[in-house]
Parts: sequence; C-alpha cells; structure tokens
Amino acid sequence: MQSQSRTYLFEQMPVGQAVLRQIVPAVASQMIALVYNLADTYFVGLLNAPAQTAAVTVAASSFIMLTAVSNLFGVGGASLVARALGRKDAAQAKQVSALAFWGGLLSACLFSLLFLLLEVPILTLCGGRGKTLPIALGYARWVVVIGGPFTVLNTLLANLVRAEGSAVHASVGVSFGGLLNILLDPLFVLPQFLNRGAVGAGIATALSNMAAVAYFLVYLAVKRKTTALSIHPGNLRTAGCHLRGILSVGFPSALQYALTVVAVGAQSRFVSHYTTQAVAALGIVKKLDQLPLYFSIGVSNGLLPLLAYNYASGNQERRHRAFLVGTSLSLGFALACLVAYELFASFLASLFISDPVTVQYSAVFLRIMVVAMPMMAVCYPMIIQFQATGRAKEALITSVLRKGVLDIPLLFLMDSLLPLYGCMMVQPIVDSVSLVVAVILYRRIRREEKRALPPA
Repeated sequence: MQSQSRTYLFEQMPVGQAVLRQIVPAVASQMIALVYNLADTYFVGLLNAPAQTAAVTVAASSFIMLTAVSNLFGVGGASLVARALGRKDAAQAKQVSALAFWGGLLSACLFSLLFLLLEVPILTLCGGRGKTLPIALGYARWVVVIGGPFTVLNTLLANLVRAEGSAVHASVGVSFGGLLNILLDPLFVLPQFLNRGAVGAGIATALSNMAAVAYFLVYLAVKRKTTALSIHPGNLRTAGCHLRGILSVGFPSALQYALTVVAVGAQSRFVSHYTTQAVAALGIVKKLDQLPLYFSIGVSNGLLPLLAYNYASGNQERRHRAFLVGTSLSLGFALACLVAYELFASFLASLFISDPVTVQYSAVFLRIMVVAMPMMAVCYPMIIQFQATGRAKEALITSVLRKGVLDIPLLFLMDSLLPLYGCMMVQPIVDSVSLVVAVILYRRIRREEKRALPPA
C-alpha cells in the first residue's frame, strides 16, 4: 500500500499538488526548528546573566557543524534513495539508507570525540573566556558531545524518510523534537524549576533530539514490511559501492554549512572593530533573516525526493515542472519578506532590543542584507536540483560560491570602500554571483537533456 501511494505521489499526482504534499510538512518542521533554535537563547536570556547568554552563542558554531556532518550522509543518502526508487530498485534503497545511517552515526561519534579532546581551544577560539568559558563547556558537552550523535541522526533520518515520500512522518519526527525542546527549556533553565541555566538548555536540546531519533526508529520498526528504508547492518555487506555516491552528493551541503560558520565568524570579526551596538545589531539581523532562509531550506528539502525520483525514472519534464513550482514558492515568500523587512525594519529590530542606537544600526543593516533574500531563495533549490540529479560538481561550485570563496575577500574590499556598511553588502553580492553561475550551469544541463531526447 505504501509503495503504491509513493508511486502515485512521485509519478501521477498533479505536479503542484505533489510539490505541496512534500514541501508543506518540510517547511512546517523548519519553522518549528527555527523557533526551537531561538528557544535556548530566549529562556537563557530571561536569567539576565550575560555570561549565560554568551555561552550559548560561543557554542553555536560547534552545534551548527553537526548539521554539516548530518548533511554529508543525510542529503547524499536521500538523493540516492529517491533515485533508486525512481529506478524501482528497492534493494539499493535499503543498502543506501543503511549505509547513510551507520556512516552518519560513526561520523557524528568521531566529531563528538574530537570536540571533547579539543573543547577548550575550540570554544576559546569562538570567544569563550572568563566566566563564559566554563558555562560554554557545560552547554557544549550536552549538545555536541552527548547529544551530538542524536542531533545528526535526527536530521539524517528525517531526510531519508522524506526521500521515500513520507514527508509528513519526517515533519512529525523533527517537530516532535523541537516542541519537546521548547517545553523542556524552561524546566531545566529557569531558577523557579531546576535552575541549570545555559547547561540546562543543553540538556533540554540533547533530550529532545534523543526523543526525535526514538520516534524515527519506532517508525522504521513499525513500517519495516512496507518501507523502502533499512538500517539493518546486514545491508552494509553490499553497500560499500554506494559510499562514493553518497559523499559526492552530500559533500556540497556539508561544506556549505561548514563555510557558513567561517563566513559568519569573519563578518562578526569585521563588525567587532566598530561599536558594541553594531555587533548587537548584526546579531539581531541574523535572527531576522533566518525566517526566509529556513523557508527556502524547507522547500528544498521537500523538493529533493521529487526531483531525484523523476530524474532517475526518466521523467525530466515532470522534474523540471516540480522544480519551477517549488522555486516559485520559495522566491515568492522571500519577496514578501523583503517588502515587509524594508518597510518595517526599525519596528522589527525594536522587538529584540530597545536601545535606539542598536535599533538604528539594525534597521540599516537589515535593509541592505534583505536584498540577498530573493537570490538565496532561488540558489537553495538550484543546489538541491544539482544534488538530486547527482551533479556533484555543479552543486559544489554553487555552494562554495555562496559561502567560502568570495565572502572573506569581499569583506576586506567592501569594508575598505564603505566602512561597516560595506560588510552588509557582501551577502547580496555573493548570492547574486552564485545565482548567475547556477542558472548558467542549469541551462547547460537542460540543453544536454534536450539533445539526449529521441527525435519526435
């Protein structure tokens, strides 16, 4: 029954309906992820203890790196699973999913162990010092060392479940963990309850990701007779030949997240040469621009199985239409955010802080940086399109252009041309260049596909 439903969704359901069926749950889970990503900062902020709040910020980069590890196997595995289903090769789908699961788990454990060995220099490099450092260590030990493997598996399993067309279950798993995190945060953080402060926020995050992974494992156990996925170690005996395919597709996503940490850190370092209010303003803007960013990521995650399945099954026109529908939704939301942010920049900034100087900086920064949103909203689906079709080189080029190759040199140039405000112009420039290159690469692929079609 599940196989028939999956086939109808991927092959016969009207394209617009199929796209919505996939991306609505994915976007919903991203919105909940956005809320729970802010929950730690919010509840710790209620303590009115700067060292506690700073500790969460200091450990944030290491936590983001877990997403890079997850995407290495999650995005790559999801693409190969969907393509295997498109070729009606259920055995390969089971092999790939098992390899992605165990590869992701092993990588997560190695990352957590490496962090444990180097935690003091890593957190010191990220700004941990004085009273902040021991608190950051306590928080990071829960979210990165103890909870790290579960954070990786949560995202990885959601990608795999979504790859077989079960977007609702993927959304439920991620959302369950996010909502639990929001509920547990006040219990562990606030003084009227367990009073663990930032460390309590880390405990809440770790427990919520454990619960989400438990949900996915129960799902796979209950659906074991109908699901195309498997985490049984026995499938690893013949899965080694898929490792290169998983890594080549997942590497661009992993690299983009890793380079994002570097790029954001570099931008913050440039801004820190100016005023404290400017640094605070940048932090506020980074929170506001997460809304269209997470929406586009949700759209892209939902699109990937549809694109990969139809590519593998040879239905390139259906794949292209699904891509256009999804990209239009992503772009439309980004344009709506652009208009709202341009019109209400000062008001939105004032929701986070009342200091008039910081609000003024935030409004100007937001109005500059929001220009990047429409380009970003198209770039993400473009990169997913390349990954879904196994175009690792194109995905890698577009990913590193968005984050890594251009950012830091442009920061030096733009800051010298227009001190402080030039730093805010870097992302719009980078996303514009990345989008132009992505469109050129995609047009070339489309021409190759049309030449490969048999004559009418």
